[in-house]
This record gives sequence, C-alpha cells and structure tokens, in this order.
Amino acid sequence: MPTMKCLVWSLLGVLAVSAHAPPASPRPNPDRETAAVLGTIDALLGGVAAHDSAAVLAVLRPDGKATVSVERPDRSSVLHHPSWADFVAGIKPGPEKLEPRLQEPIVKVDGDIAMAWTPYTFLIDGRVHHCGVNHFDLLREDGRWEILNVTYSFRTVGCVG
Repeated sequence: MPTMKCLVWSLLGVLAVSAHAPPASPRPNPDRETAAVLGTIDALLGGVAAHDSAAVLAVLRPDGKATVSVERPDRSSVLHHPSWADFVAGIKPGPEKLEPRLQEPIVKVDGDIAMAWTPYTFLIDGRVHHCGVNHFDLLREDGRWEILNVTYSFRTVGCVG
C-alpha cells in the first residue's frame, strides 16, 4: 500500500510534467469564438436588413433547414419547415427599412459546433412587426462558420420595441 508521502511525490511529478506539456486539444480564445459565431449570424441579419437574399444564402449550409413556430393571436401555434429557397423568398428589394434586433444572445461553442439562443425583435420602418427567439446551429468547416439550422418563434402579440 503506497504511503501518503509516495502519493504526494507522484502527484507533484505528474503536475510538473503536465505543466510543460502542450494542452491535449488547444482551443481558440472563447471570446474570439463567440465573436466569430455572432459574426456569421450578423451576416445573415445584415443580408435581411439589406434585402439581399444572396448574402443570407452565403452563410447557410445547403444541407440545413429552417423551422418556424408561428404563434397566432389566440396563442395557438403552427410549425412550418421552409426550404432555404422559401426561407429567403420574402427577402426582396424594397423601400422598407428592415431591422432585426437581437437581445442578449447566448452562444455556446465546442470545437467546430456552436449554438446561439437569441431573443429578437423585428422592426419594419421603425415599428415592431414581430418578435420571438432564434435558435441557430452552426458548424465550422475549413475555418468558416456556417449556419446549419435556424429554428425560431414568430409572434405579433406581446412584442416590445
């Protein structure tokens, strides 16, 4: 049976060796990772605000999908699963000022996968049009973050600008 002195020396030896060894899986700075994920989401929202469906499609993975939970004024809801083409079909050139606003996004990153939970309010010409929560699933491939899935709620009642 090892003595306490032997256990302490063994533990100190392991700590001394591990202090000089490189980390098993080096990870980039978490703040930089969060910023990169949010940058991809901002690019999507920037495309919406600019009425630019090509800019939106540029950050979406072709193998992904959208899911929308539309809450009706009576609080019942219906789910829609639009293709990316249908998702961007409503993004057309026009005079309206589109302004998607995120509130306090929560981002989690683990290696090359990430998710973001982002309550939002959507304004058209400065007036609240709808609100809800976005949930984005993202993947990083070849150093570039792309949105795999967007799931979001959409309601017109109880929104605050």
